[in-house]
Amino acid sequence: MILPETPYETAPFVRREHLLGELRELIARHARTDQKTVIDGLLLAAEDRTGEPSPARTGTVVALIAQGAKRVALGERTYDYGPGQYLVASIDLPITGHYIEASPQRPALGLGLVIRPAALAPMLLEGPAADRPSRPAAPAAALGVADADDDLLDAAARMLRLLDAGPADRAVLAPMIEREILWRLLNGPMGATMRQIALADSSLTRIGRAVQWITDHYAEPFRIEDLARTCAMSASAFHRAFHAVTAYSPIQFQKQIRLHQSRLLLLAGADDVATVGFRVGYDSASQFSREYRRHFGLPPGRDAERLRAAAAS
Repeated sequence: MILPETPYETAPFVRREHLLGELRELIARHARTDQKTVIDGLLLAAEDRTGEPSPARTGTVVALIAQGAKRVALGERTYDYGPGQYLVASIDLPITGHYIEASPQRPALGLGLVIRPAALAPMLLEGPAADRPSRPAAPAAALGVADADDDLLDAAARMLRLLDAGPADRAVLAPMIEREILWRLLNGPMGATMRQIALADSSLTRIGRAVQWITDHYAEPFRIEDLARTCAMSASAFHRAFHAVTAYSPIQFQKQIRLHQSRLLLLAGADDVATVGFRVGYDSASQFSREYRRHFGLPPGRDAERLRAAAAS
């Protein structure tokens, strides 16, 4: 004899499905092409096709999927996440990403919230003293995926409801709900990474400064020893920490930035292939073409033509 499920067994599942359903409805109604919303830092995405992996930058965000699924690759690491799961990106990194479940009948729907360290840092002082790190932790990977609990989904739904509210309600309530979301992330599976984002002198923060320097000066050569010194690390410790966070060595990371930037320049069509290669820091046009093809699958000129044709269609 099979006994029927009790309300205590079904209620959590019903609540979760209700929250995900509300998120899907709100995202589908408010998502725009540029992903922006009237709430600063809140992003919405709706995509009705899977497409091919394409280069992008993560930003420092938490991204939650309400419907469909997405795959993000950082170096050799791959992260898949689907309904009710979220990805945390602790520093801005070059990635490739695409939706692996999306269709016109059932589009992929997700939301993102920019993580502001200034909003996160004060929370570290408000939790129990026993929970505060007594010494800097080893750097965590810059990306991670976890399951959202119902309380986090509820906070996300309340944030999206504010898109239908008046400006006065948004101005007062959005920062309060943002704070709740950050608090729940701090106390969730990705808490260690969230704490490192907030700490001004964490290993992650120092590696983040190195990442920003390379990103801003991608065409310039650099010495590992000099960059390590700016992070108050030995060269060997810096190299290990950089790879742990980004999945790349510093030189490999610079190459990723150069190639992503060259693709943008080629798409703009302002220069020929050789000139673009020199602009992003390559001394050899043949080396640039070889590494570009290895990374993107086509020679620079042909890839640019394909991208322009796709943009025009």
